[in-house]
Amino acid sequence: MLTLDQVKSKSAGWLGKLHPVLLAGASALIQRCYAKGIPIVITQGMRTIAEQNALYAQGRTTKGNIVTNARGGSSYHNYGLAIDFALLLPDGKSISWDTSRDGNNDRLADWQQVAQEAKKLGFAWGGDWTSFKDYSHLEMTFGLTTEQLRAGKQPTVQQVKDALALINGTGSETDPAITVTLNGVKITSGFLEDGTTFAPVRAVAEALGATVSYDPVNRTVNLVRE
Repeated sequence: MLTLDQVKSKSAGWLGKLHPVLLAGASALIQRCYAKGIPIVITQGMRTIAEQNALYAQGRTTKGNIVTNARGGSSYHNYGLAIDFALLLPDGKSISWDTSRDGNNDRLADWQQVAQEAKKLGFAWGGDWTSFKDYSHLEMTFGLTTEQLRAGKQPTVQQVKDALALINGTGSETDPAITVTLNGVKITSGFLEDGTTFAPVRAVAEALGATVSYDPVNRTVNLVRE
């Protein structure tokens, strides 16, 4: 039988560039599904604009089946806010996209059980979409459109805090909100997570006289101080 560490290692390559909330959610999902006897693997995480455009071309201008309706910049994968999953088979090497498979023999489809666990963690599931269904897809959008994300808008501190609290169960690992000051004057609010301070970078940077821009292709926040 595969150990939890072995199962986790299969997804490690796709998790590094995810938004911290998505990283926490994906890790929790892998662990929860493993506890149900359903090992899963994350097959997609952060995608570049070029990678998204290549997927969009599939079934249109290149060979293969159509797998997405989103052009580059129009997918939540491009911002680290989405993942795709599949079932990891007992040999630890093969992957299954069989949505009716019942590998843990509990008379319930493993795929549906994964989707239900994901939704408990705050993910939206592509299998619930009414038009183009994407059964492998999970995302957390924080109410933001891809147009807003392209313009550099990010989830608020409170949204991140609430999402982590849901993922952590009670939210006990997240410290209460804190105040960020400059020379004794409040400039924004933030929170502490495992000893790390999270605060809106724009508020802090502008208080220090810097301008902020966002490069969605490389997922880079640029600070420039004249």
